Amino acid sequence: MLQVSYIRENREEVLNRLSVKNFKQPELVDQIIKLDDDRRQTQTQLDSIASEANASARKIGDLMRQGLKEEAESIKSQSNTYKEQTKTLSDKLSAIEILLQNELVLLPNLPHVSVPKGKTPEDNVVALENGKIPQLMTNALPHWELATKYDIIDFELGNKIAGAGFPVYKGKGAKLQRALINFFLDRAGEAGYREMQPPIVVNEASGFGTGQLPDKEGQMYHIGIDNLYLIPTAEVPVTNLYRDVILKEEELPIKNCAYTPCFRREAGSYGAHVRGLNRLHQFDKVEIVQVVHPADSYQVLEDMSTYVQSLLQALELPYRVLSLCGGDMGFTSAKTYDMEVWCAAQARWLEVSSVSNFETYQSNRLKLRFKSKEGKPQLAHTLNGSALALPRIVASLLENNQTEKGIRIPAALVPYTGFEWIN
Repeated sequence: MLQVSYIRENREEVLNRLSVKNFKQPELVDQIIKLDDDRRQTQTQLDSIASEANASARKIGDLMRQGLKEEAESIKSQSNTYKEQTKTLSDKLSAIEILLQNELVLLPNLPHVSVPKGKTPEDNVVALENGKIPQLMTNALPHWELATKYDIIDFELGNKIAGAGFPVYKGKGAKLQRALINFFLDRAGEAGYREMQPPIVVNEASGFGTGQLPDKEGQMYHIGIDNLYLIPTAEVPVTNLYRDVILKEEELPIKNCAYTPCFRREAGSYGAHVRGLNRLHQFDKVEIVQVVHPADSYQVLEDMSTYVQSLLQALELPYRVLSLCGGDMGFTSAKTYDMEVWCAAQARWLEVSSVSNFETYQSNRLKLRFKSKEGKPQLAHTLNGSALALPRIVASLLENNQTEKGIRIPAALVPYTGFEWIN
């Protein structure tokens, strides 16, 4: 959530940067400034009445001590007027603050000045490509056919149990899932991330804190009887560990990682681009989260991108890094890099990770601050990234490594799988 003070002091810059995100309601900026004007004016009136009431109370006390009871009672009768005025202004202030909050949450985060302009994924900028595109045999199969051929993933059985988008992993398919999770967690630990095991359901306050609510409630599974949400990513519970917390500056950076299943209702389109593992309602993912000093966050973003790339390199997957344009960025992000892997049988790039800097957008909602030894508390910066999401990694591993002998497991994973081939 943007800070009102920043919006007031930087109106033109805010409007210009929102235009990079193709924001369709720029009039909200002036509405927010107007509401803040009303809030300030009402608060001033309330403070003035409170000052008059306090002065009156002191005068009454002085008169009573002087034995001038009649005069004191005369002034005391006026105190009811102060009470009525205070209640009226307090109610007005509360109403304005609610309206102001409701307007503020409709503004997305401002894109960083380095974010390229654009409206669609086609406008994203390829920052780099790495790895050699594999040349497959002529009878190469897409991963959903390989899954059936080697009996490692059963999409129909998952559909029977829960519905489309909930596959069942079997045998070496299940072991490959577990191997990837352990591999990603071990690598994160080596990179200095502290492993957490958070809940996989969150309340409304947590959803609001990281920006899923009120923006993405339609994409989340809601447990109505308890008013809880299945998490779309471990970012939500892990970042919320620090909601309403004031950290010490020397505690920064905080680096956490977590494995969780993730749940998203977004699937709904049809065609080869969403077949098999390309888009699921439930999937496994290891997430990395950092809370850092504002001066360090953009270097940390680059470091997190490099770290995720190191995982893809270890898995021998050809990949590219995209700097997302304003129109393709998430609501809460100030800058995002997407990592895509080449899926050879489908002959297309598949997104497997997003690494984002949210600057103070989440921390303002979370009231996540840090305090230096000399200064007052200030908002920290938060970042997160997928490191990594499993479904499309598995899809690319199966497709890219298929041979006449079977599917080859990358050397880095063999100590985790216990086998070199799926055949």
